[in-house]
Amino acid sequence: MNTFTNRLRTSLALRVLLSTIILSSAVIWLSGSILNSRVAAGVKQVNLDSAINEARSTIVGARYRLILAKSGSPKEIDTLITEIVSSATTVGARASGRELVLLRGRLVNPVEKDFTTTSNLVDPASLPKEFREKVRRTSELNWSYITIKYAGSLKVPAIAVGDMVSIPRSGRYEMYLLFPLTNQNKTLSLISRSIILVDIALVLLIGLITWLVARQVVRPVREAARIAERFTSGDLNQRMQVTRKDEIATLGNSFNEMAESIQQQISRLENLSRVQQRFVSDVSHELRTPLTTLRMASEVIYSSRGTFDPQTARSAELLVGNIDRFERLLEDLLEVSRFDAEVAVLEPVDFNLISLINRSIEDLELVAKENGTKIIFTPYSEDLQINADIRRVERILRNLLNNAVDHADSKPININVEYNDNDVAVAVRDHGVGIDANSLLRVFDRFWRADPSRSRIRGGTGLGLSIALEDARLHNGELEVWGRPGQGAHFVLTLPRIAGNTIESRLIRLEPKDYSL
Repeated sequence: MNTFTNRLRTSLALRVLLSTIILSSAVIWLSGSILNSRVAAGVKQVNLDSAINEARSTIVGARYRLILAKSGSPKEIDTLITEIVSSATTVGARASGRELVLLRGRLVNPVEKDFTTTSNLVDPASLPKEFREKVRRTSELNWSYITIKYAGSLKVPAIAVGDMVSIPRSGRYEMYLLFPLTNQNKTLSLISRSIILVDIALVLLIGLITWLVARQVVRPVREAARIAERFTSGDLNQRMQVTRKDEIATLGNSFNEMAESIQQQISRLENLSRVQQRFVSDVSHELRTPLTTLRMASEVIYSSRGTFDPQTARSAELLVGNIDRFERLLEDLLEVSRFDAEVAVLEPVDFNLISLINRSIEDLELVAKENGTKIIFTPYSEDLQINADIRRVERILRNLLNNAVDHADSKPININVEYNDNDVAVAVRDHGVGIDANSLLRVFDRFWRADPSRSRIRGGTGLGLSIALEDARLHNGELEVWGRPGQGAHFVLTLPRIAGNTIESRLIRLEPKDYSL
């Protein structure tokens, strides 16, 4: 059942075929039911009319012969009754012939002989009492649907037509002609079966036609989907085969033109990306040598700043600070170029994550203190061994702490660590300016800042969080962020404890516990 459901969800042709069969079946069944009802009603009416006409003719003839025999002898009347019964029935053909029932009515005067008789051992109880009363009360022909009961267990549906007749010297009698409906029922059953077979044949034919039509339409669509999948896998040379000149051919030509355009655009973008990567890498490398010279010269000037006037001494300090920032920018650009070129590799080692966090906090304590911010970290244990690239993990932690210190607004920064046998999570929570919904979508973008006009404690490059995210993904980990304006931000880093594994759980909830609407 699940296989069929999945097939139905993924196959347009199957859905079209199934829906067409269901709807056409409903329409054909309704039409067949109406046709069968009308045919059955017509056959029944024809049989009823025929039965009434035959019965009227037979009863009128019997009346006429009985009137002519009014002066005859009892023996002649007896012979006449026998002839009437014989002529009114088909002897030995219970299922298809007519039957006659002659029943004596209410006696007024004594009679010489009782002529009550039934053909072929028909049980008089087959005639309903209400029907007999109606025949006795009226002077016209009456009819009713009944079930003929023969001696034994045989029962046959039939039409009963009756009227009153007078037999000389015997009184009034109820004369009934019974017309079995066996042949009629067989005919109706044959018609019903024929209609059902025709309905089934029509449904199958409609299903076949629908499948052929759907196949002609769906096949090009399926081919386009297959080529699109090949596109996503990197094969940009696939094209649809166009052999017709109809709407599907127009679709194929448009698809091929789109594929050609996409291929050209991708090629141009790839070339541009390679040129950009090469440019960044080359420029970064070429700037290292003059930057080293500037570094050496700036340190000489900085060491002698005490002999300068205040303005010159301040310029020397600014020079050293901006050279530091320039060096960090070059290092970040080189790292970004490695990520873009997919040549960044892990160098995993075993180390104590708690010690690494404490070292990162110590390096930033002075800056945090100057900003009126306190970094709070109370680990459950002083020893948490993991296997990872210590340089990259440290860079992630420093970037998160730097960002928290820059935006803490003199409020505390909380660090939390959770771990199990497979994963480890580190959360950095500040209670500063926070992040709005639009900024959350771009916080990891390169060179993006939530508020460029905001003064920063330390000069940043705008690449720190982007590089941190790439470092986390290189470990098969995740770096997530939560924030609300005025409520601070919450960064959660989740890494496998062994490099190369995948994370299996989220140890720290992204929405902080201290947040309330």
